Amino acid sequence: MTVLPEVLPDGLLAPRYDGLALSSVLPGAAGALGVDLTTATGTGSFQARADLGLPAADRVCVVLVDGLGHANLSERAGHAPFLRSLLASSRVLTSSFPSTTAAAIGTFGTGTSPGRTGMLGYTQRDVVSGRLANMVSWEGAGDPRTLQQEQPVLERLADAGIEVSSVGPARFAGSGMTVAALRGARYLAAESIADRVDTVAFELTAPGLVYLYWGDVDKAGHHHGWRSRQWGDALSDLDRELGRLARSLPHGTLLVVTADHGMVDVDRSKRWDVAKTPELGRGVELVGGEPRAVHVYARPDQAPAVAARWSSVLGDQAIVALREDAVAAGWFGPVAEHVLPAIGDVVVAMRGRATVVDSRTQTAASLQLVGVHGSLTRTEMQVPLLVTTV
Repeated sequence: MTVLPEVLPDGLLAPRYDGLALSSVLPGAAGALGVDLTTATGTGSFQARADLGLPAADRVCVVLVDGLGHANLSERAGHAPFLRSLLASSRVLTSSFPSTTAAAIGTFGTGTSPGRTGMLGYTQRDVVSGRLANMVSWEGAGDPRTLQQEQPVLERLADAGIEVSSVGPARFAGSGMTVAALRGARYLAAESIADRVDTVAFELTAPGLVYLYWGDVDKAGHHHGWRSRQWGDALSDLDRELGRLARSLPHGTLLVVTADHGMVDVDRSKRWDVAKTPELGRGVELVGGEPRAVHVYARPDQAPAVAARWSSVLGDQAIVALREDAVAAGWFGPVAEHVLPAIGDVVVAMRGRATVVDSRTQTAASLQLVGVHGSLTRTEMQVPLLVTTV
């Protein structure tokens, strides 16, 4: 049986892996630099450049702001005069499913899809050990080159003779996620946003591409909610420095700002804990993913019954699908054979502001998060593409 509707309900948005999609950004930047490449899912660099409306340039800076959804930015744009000035000419991109950092960074970095990269959520079943692996810390995930087998776009650019740098916190240098999705760039550690901006400006005194990551907006949203004062302050800090970056870059540099996903604030009255809800635990070996997008790993031959029970308990607060139906619907994009076993036997996308947690495996701190993401709502799925040539 399946409980996946043929058409997603209003307010939900299927992921895209071509055209106006997060997966097109780095291939489009490659096209702007004149590099011809095509990813494993068929995204060509010159077509991506045309789809995104990017001009030719010999210097490109791509900024990814963790958690800066299009709706989030639009509603709080009063805190961001520089980014607000780019909104009128911006395009709206669709992220991956799940709409979460690990899956989206894999998609972004390779120009493909979670079904190709094997980066499927915050946690997922490791196909070797059978235990949960964390795809952000990479704990339990094994060799990143074995798990994620697509060649990252940054590496392809470096192979084509482009000077490629990546700017981020020192702790990400050589991390599992960096190696899996963003390898190929010369990694430059800088902690504060001001130091990162200075590093980017220096690097782009010569032609090439620099990738800049910033995570504090997402962090503020997780802890305080995206409508909080703290989130607005984090956005203001970012906006001030990106405005300074635009003023500091050499004339003719292409500056592209995007995000991996948006964010919604939880409704604690609509939260289910698998550890305290027997019907959700029956027939289940592991619960992975995250509170908005759950991978449910069923015991042998139990997936249909598990899907039925989860659908009954969660009702209209979730879309519940068997793995084969979620794959057929294109949620994970094209799926490689070696990735298929890591996808949940049952895949759950939460609606509204509802969540599912598992207090047996999640930390106390994670259970207290206010801002969350991962599901198919427009707020989570749509991210901005802000472009200017300075």
